[in-house]
Amino acid sequence: MRVWLPWQQVADGVGPLPGVEVEIFDGSGALPSSADEVEVYVPPFLAVGPAVEVMARLPRLRLVQLLTAGYDSVAPYVPTGVSLCSARGAHDVGTAEWCVAAMLAAQREIPRFVRAQAERRWDFGFTGTLSGSTVLIVGYGSIGSELDRQLAGFGVTMLRVASRARDGIAGVEDLPDLLGRADIVVVLVPLLPSTTRLVDAAFLAAMKPGALLVNGARGPVVDTEALLLALRAGRVRAALDVTDPEPLPAEHPLWDAPGLLITPHVGGATPLSTARVMALVRDQIARCAAGEPLRNVVATGSGPPAAR
Repeated sequence: MRVWLPWQQVADGVGPLPGVEVEIFDGSGALPSSADEVEVYVPPFLAVGPAVEVMARLPRLRLVQLLTAGYDSVAPYVPTGVSLCSARGAHDVGTAEWCVAAMLAAQREIPRFVRAQAERRWDFGFTGTLSGSTVLIVGYGSIGSELDRQLAGFGVTMLRVASRARDGIAGVEDLPDLLGRADIVVVLVPLLPSTTRLVDAAFLAAMKPGALLVNGARGPVVDTEALLLALRAGRVRAALDVTDPEPLPAEHPLWDAPGLLITPHVGGATPLSTARVMALVRDQIARCAAGEPLRNVVATGSGPPAAR
C-alpha cells in the first residue's frame, strides 16, 4: 500500500509498517509518478490550495488522514467515497493547556508586566484571578472535557455548552442566557457554516462587561470587526490563538487592540501533541492496510471523484 506523508519528520515518527511503502510529498510541486498508486494521503498542517486540490488526481485514494482536529478547509476537496479522518484527541492536552495559560496570563495581566520588565519599570498593581471565576466552555467536546479536567484545581465554576443538551451540558439554544453569567468564555467549536462568526456583535454584547473571550477554535468563528469594536470600547477582553485572517498581517489593527493577547496558533504545537499525532497516523495506516475500521472518520468525500 502506497502512502504519502508530508515531511520526513512524520515518516520518522510513524516508522516502518509491513506492506506499506512511504513517500514524502506535501502536495506542492510536480506530481510524483506514484500518484496512480497512492491509497493514503496525509496532508500538511492546515493544508490549502495545491495540497488539497491534488486529491482529485489520486485514482486509488482511500483515506485522507489529517494532522489536525479541524477539517473544514479539507473536506470540500475529498473525492467521492474517500474517508476523511481527523486527529481528534491528539491535540486535546496541548490546546486545553494553552487555554489555561491564556486565562491565567490575561487574568493576572502578565502581558502588562512583561512590557514593564522590558522598560525596566516596577509596575505594581492588583490583578484579577482565575480562581473564583465562572468559566463557560462553548463547544464541549474532547478538548472541552480536557480543559474541564485541567481547571478542576483552580476553584472555578464551570458552565458547558454543546450543539445538543445532555446531562450537565446545556444546548446551544441556552447560550444567550449563559453568556452574561461567565467571567471567561472559551470557544472550542469546530468551524462549520453554523459556527462561522458565531461570536458576533450580539454574542459579545451578551457577555458580562469586562469578561474574557478565549478562542482556541478557528479564526472565522469570531467576527473580527465586531471583536475590534468591543475591544476598543472596553466591553470585553480577549485571548486569541487563532485569527481571521491567519497569519495575521503586520498592518492588521488587531495587533494594537486594547485588552488583547495574541499567540500564533500554537495551542497544539507541543512535543506531546506531535507524539500523539504520529501514533494516530501509524495506527490509521495499519488499519487501512488491514481493512479494519478507521478512527475519527468525520466525512466520506462527496466532492468530485478522483481521476480515473
